[in-house]
Amino acid sequence: MRKIVLMMGVSLDGYIEGPDRDISWHVVDEELHQYFNDTISQMGALLGGRVTHELMAAYWPTADADPDASPVEVEFARIWRDMPKYVYSRTLKSADWNTTVVREVVPAEVEALKNQPGTGDLCLGGADLAASFLAHGLVDEIHLSVHPVLIGQGKPLFPDTDTLTPLRLLETRRFGNGVVLLRYEVHGGR
Repeated sequence: MRKIVLMMGVSLDGYIEGPDRDISWHVVDEELHQYFNDTISQMGALLGGRVTHELMAAYWPTADADPDASPVEVEFARIWRDMPKYVYSRTLKSADWNTTVVREVVPAEVEALKNQPGTGDLCLGGADLAASFLAHGLVDEIHLSVHPVLIGQGKPLFPDTDTLTPLRLLETRRFGNGVVLLRYEVHGGR
């Protein structure tokens, strides 16, 4: 069975974005971007919310046509376009680029998606969607790219909750730009 892998970048104080959706503080250099390319290219699908999907769809479909695009950006544009995507939204009517719109997080439907034939885990992104998946016990691993910055305010990755979620550390990795990868298994797996 494929796993649901929450994969997000966060500031050291736990935010995924600053005020007004600012993500300019993310420190993504060629080494880190190549890690993302290598990891995401092995996934079976991307799962995201509407905001995350629209952010990605505004740039990546044509990023490889930009003459200033780096080789890792060109590679990721192709990965993103070709990768099956599921966007969870109650308002989005349709989406391009190999995307299926899903209205609600229904645990039985997510489990069926995990059990579909194919290779590669399912990469989950977006704080609101992650909170819903975590509340339903659907997340198997958490991969955090912790950026060396304190932003003080913004949107936290993990909202307040009454649920304790034990984790088991699987891997750490330090990148040359100061970003640290923390890879956890949700305790006991799912």
